[in-house]
Amino acid sequence: MAHVTASVYTSHVPAIGAALDLGKSGEPYWQPVFKGYEFSKQWLRDNQPDVIFLVYNDHATAFSLEMIPTFAIGCAAEFEPADEGWGPRPVPTVKGHPELAAHIAQSVIQDDFDLTIVNRMAVDHGLTVPLSLMCGQPGEWPCPVIPFAVNVVQYPVPSGRRCYQLGRAIRKAVASFDAPLKVQIWGTGGMSHQLQGPRAGLINREWDKRFLDRLIADPAELAQLPHIDYVREAGSEGIELVMWLIARGAMGDESGPGTPRVAHRFYHVPASNTAVGHLILENT
Repeated sequence: MAHVTASVYTSHVPAIGAALDLGKSGEPYWQPVFKGYEFSKQWLRDNQPDVIFLVYNDHATAFSLEMIPTFAIGCAAEFEPADEGWGPRPVPTVKGHPELAAHIAQSVIQDDFDLTIVNRMAVDHGLTVPLSLMCGQPGEWPCPVIPFAVNVVQYPVPSGRRCYQLGRAIRKAVASFDAPLKVQIWGTGGMSHQLQGPRAGLINREWDKRFLDRLIADPAELAQLPHIDYVREAGSEGIELVMWLIARGAMGDESGPGTPRVAHRFYHVPASNTAVGHLILENT
């Protein structure tokens, strides 16, 4: 049967993608960011999954204010990089896994989570930047990817509790798929940042680091954190961190210090006007 082997958590700052695409990753400003992912790229080569289930948020490319699904699963055979206003990123087309995606949709919907099934969707930097950080600049991505878009742009957004419970349902769905697939769950977005208003540029290092501690050691308790805490402490865009709780819920361990195994942890300020957080957890 299929099983979840690990989870990966990372920011998806658009400027990171631009730095890679424009050949600026070696510049002094960007070197510390990309250095934090050197271990991760080798780790992914050594622990290559058969499928990546990638949780991200769309930035008004596939969806708009005319249609806002809370949770949307991509069930297509492929997904083209989106044109976000300056042309698509020069990255490979994302190959999907329609069979596993359809199975997860069936299982999760029967577990009372309402998903929007999407059979045609462009994917923006929310999905492609994490792939670039973990894979570099390959001619094609190393495995199929199932895009899973979460609305954290327009309120109301899903609670951390709902996201964590959804992760549990996704783990159950993966485990019931009748094929020996190794699946990684990636949660992306965050960390603390605010892009507009009087607090534009807000970064809260201590809150971010404490979030990582709690995500590792006691995600069930962290999942109870109300929306207002994210907004107050991590800025208006800090709410993206609820997507990390989907990936953490899919790990399947009982919350407690020391489980699962921390393969890598990285935090850096700044990258553009945000804090960059990154974590790799392995099921033991």
